[in-house]
Amino acid sequence: MSQSIETPQNIDQSGQEARIVAPKSLALSLIIGGFIAWIGAFSLVIERIQLAEHPSGSLSCDLNVFISCKSVMLTWQSHLLGFPNPLIGVAGFAIPIVVGFAILAGARFAQWFWVAFVVGIGAAMAFILWLFSQSLLVINVLCPYCMVSWVGTIMMFVPLALFAFREDIIEMPVRTTAFWDAAYPKAWLFVIGVDLLIVLAIVIRFWSRWPILFHG
Repeated sequence: MSQSIETPQNIDQSGQEARIVAPKSLALSLIIGGFIAWIGAFSLVIERIQLAEHPSGSLSCDLNVFISCKSVMLTWQSHLLGFPNPLIGVAGFAIPIVVGFAILAGARFAQWFWVAFVVGIGAAMAFILWLFSQSLLVINVLCPYCMVSWVGTIMMFVPLALFAFREDIIEMPVRTTAFWDAAYPKAWLFVIGVDLLIVLAIVIRFWSRWPILFHG
């Protein structure tokens, strides 16, 4: 397996846990994906403030009956923890941006940090998949700025997960070693694949409604 660490045993000569070296490609994925996701979350916060000031008004992202931020904001799913979900994103999506820039600056992180980081981004991925399922199957409305955050999260999670599997940060069966070694350099293909699956699900789910978008 391709290991970008100081010793094969993850322990340096002083007996301390070795620091794992992340590639610049991962740093760029975290910075770009984190920035896109943060923009989506920040835009939702602005729209939420606008909704609070003008409850009866429409928002800039309200296009029609099934593409509307406002319709989603009025559901319980939009404030799962008792406050608007985008507030979590505004705070949380800044972390991978900082980590990405730290990697570019030459920072190396211990395995425990990478495990915690993977768990954190994985939790964000699980959350956006849940929101995605709620939008399609329960709320029946798409939120444009929400989807921006979905795209950014996927851009971060997929390369990070492949990197973690390749470097044994998250241990995988030995027989899959060759696959992870070959998969990480093609991480963007997996990102595109996940995005296409989501687009396909959206197209199929709202198939009968798409004429509304083009004919008013």
